[in-house]
Amino acid sequence: MFTIAALYHFTRFDDPDALRLPLQDVAQGAGVTGSLLLAPEGINGTIAGTREGIDTVLAHVRALPGCAGLEWKESFASEPPFGRLKVRLKKEIVSMGAPGLDPASVGTHVDAAEWNALIQAPDVAVIDTRNAYEVEIGTFEGAVDPETETFRDFPAWWEANKDRFANQRIAMFCTGGIRCEKSTAYLKEQGVEDVFHLKGGILKYLEEVPEEESLWQGGCFVFDERVAVGHGLEEMPYELCRACRHPISCEEKADLAFEEGVSCPRCIDVHTDADRERFRERQKQIALAKARGEVHFRG
Repeated sequence: MFTIAALYHFTRFDDPDALRLPLQDVAQGAGVTGSLLLAPEGINGTIAGTREGIDTVLAHVRALPGCAGLEWKESFASEPPFGRLKVRLKKEIVSMGAPGLDPASVGTHVDAAEWNALIQAPDVAVIDTRNAYEVEIGTFEGAVDPETETFRDFPAWWEANKDRFANQRIAMFCTGGIRCEKSTAYLKEQGVEDVFHLKGGILKYLEEVPEEESLWQGGCFVFDERVAVGHGLEEMPYELCRACRHPISCEEKADLAFEEGVSCPRCIDVHTDADRERFRERQKQIALAKARGEVHFRG
């Protein structure tokens, strides 16, 4: 059984580059895989490993400047959710194209237990800050879908649609909470006063709110080999198209456009024949590695 820890923390790192190699060395030594991002505004990532390995990395992160109050969410998987470890430097730990936002000036956090009452209030507009392919497989009942391709599209979407939400309170949510730290801070910078966001994101809601009381519909996309989870953070029957990196359902796998590792109905007309031949070779190498009992990093 693999322990998965999703974490982020906004704090000021004067020299994130100096933190990268020590963090990488600790994580590698602990046998942990996944992705960790460092930026001047803090740290973000999801990692997987043994209980002891995860605890070792979390202890190191909590010892970084300003990270003593680090919070994280845990889940579990029976198969390795990541192929390797990546520790990278970025300009932002979540890319909205708006560096310099004050992470202390965010919307009001709302616990999962209080979320239903808030989003059912008649004067509240609920906005899903995730990308279109994530919203497609699940969202909250009645939520507005901005239909963005990347989080960087959100500021332009808000500017074009803000008049729709005049005289309304705004409730926002995302997978684990980090995008809402940025989006709610952005709205407050734009002069919106009553802004709220789901503390711990969808994952915390699905973990804590009983299914019979839930307003969540469908699955929640996650950025690892589980692809999507539902209530109780149970894995759902989705796979990842290795060609376009989008989730695909059992119905889509039955489509003639689906070829494992090569194409799906979403991307069959996007890639060239040369691309597909390259994808087929990659898939062949994955199959050969599996036959040898090895793990092939699929990217």
